[in-house]
Amino acid sequence: MNKNNFSLTPPMGWNSYDYYDTAVNEEQVKANADYMAANLKEYGWEYVVVDIQWYALDAGTQRDRYQYIPFWEVAMDEYSRLVPCTDRFPSAKDGQGFKPLADYIHSLGLKFGIHIMRGIPRAAAHEHRKVFGSDATANEIADPSSICFWNPDMYGLRADREESQAYYNSLFELYAQWGVDFVKCDDICRYDMPSAKKEIEMLHHAILACKRPIVLSLSPGPALINEAWHYEKYANMWRITDDFWDSWPLLKNMFERCELWQNHVSEGCYPDCDMLPLGYVGKGFGEERYTGFTKEEQVTMMTLWCMFRSPLMLGAELTKLDEWTKGLLTNKDVLRLLTHSIGAKQMYRDSKKAAWLSRDTEENAWYLALFNLEDTEGIIEFKETELEESIFKGKAYEELWTGETIRAADNNFSVRIAAHGAKLYKVIE
Repeated sequence: MNKNNFSLTPPMGWNSYDYYDTAVNEEQVKANADYMAANLKEYGWEYVVVDIQWYALDAGTQRDRYQYIPFWEVAMDEYSRLVPCTDRFPSAKDGQGFKPLADYIHSLGLKFGIHIMRGIPRAAAHEHRKVFGSDATANEIADPSSICFWNPDMYGLRADREESQAYYNSLFELYAQWGVDFVKCDDICRYDMPSAKKEIEMLHHAILACKRPIVLSLSPGPALINEAWHYEKYANMWRITDDFWDSWPLLKNMFERCELWQNHVSEGCYPDCDMLPLGYVGKGFGEERYTGFTKEEQVTMMTLWCMFRSPLMLGAELTKLDEWTKGLLTNKDVLRLLTHSIGAKQMYRDSKKAAWLSRDTEENAWYLALFNLEDTEGIIEFKETELEESIFKGKAYEELWTGETIRAADNNFSVRIAAHGAKLYKVIE
């Protein structure tokens, strides 16, 4: 497993994609970082991640026709490494890259992350650009048959050339100089191309070589369960779903995905349920909207993500967060599950209901999450016969979203839950 001393708990932060798509700029990143530092940092939210195409000129300007403008100009240094587009990130001028922005994020007590695509820029290969630390040129290590079917920017790297590792090493050496703390690598997690698996290993070795603690996140999903050992050995996070949006069918499906991956959550290794589409999202896609999830569905999502101990990445425009959503994100008792719970298991699930159980790592307490998956309000029951030991009879149940406390009279427990809703209980003496 990818043990380390810098991602001991699931990473929590903000990612620009759900709201800005490809077109986020420096001012917007800083505004969201400022909000996080002032309102969310004390609750564990710390990563600020600039998502896809920060290097692309004119990104987002043809969104009515393309998400990614085909074979457009990109900002790149002489060694085939993409650098920030200074039209959107003016502090990157004069070869400074993301260092000034990372310094600003760090000054707020936060951490800085970026998105990258697997491989080497196609433009670098076509222009035969240099590779830092190698006598090879980009065209010699690029694999023209290893391409992303949804983004036109990159070629994969040839796994049979040691210079490919030199290229990845040069990337992370640059990122370390910038002060990057988190890298989300795309077009790699589900092995769409044969070279992807080897490129994950190259990324891991490049992080070790740069000697900076950098969280490695793999996208998109769904990750392959039979390759769980490989993700655990070489990455910190890996997506178990394709892009997750504010749709009840997608949320209901996550119960199946979490069931599949529940035995692969460990310190430094986190199956990733993807971003939280809360608050306002979609501006970069031309359809700014308030999340389509009901309040009950938002509680269900946060409850499942926290019970499962998924990384939490906000997709919202933080400066537009309403008080209700802010309250959802700052419930210390719920967020405690990310840092002080273990062994989460799905106890049962069918088309109507689900239940999860885990233990606190410091206190003599259990966490019980009950979910109503039906379209109408219903009674959800948990029977202690599901367990090997008696933990409920006579105990107090504190519902962590409402603060309501009740006491169980016998070994069975039932509660009325709204449609698509959830209850999360801490079971204490």
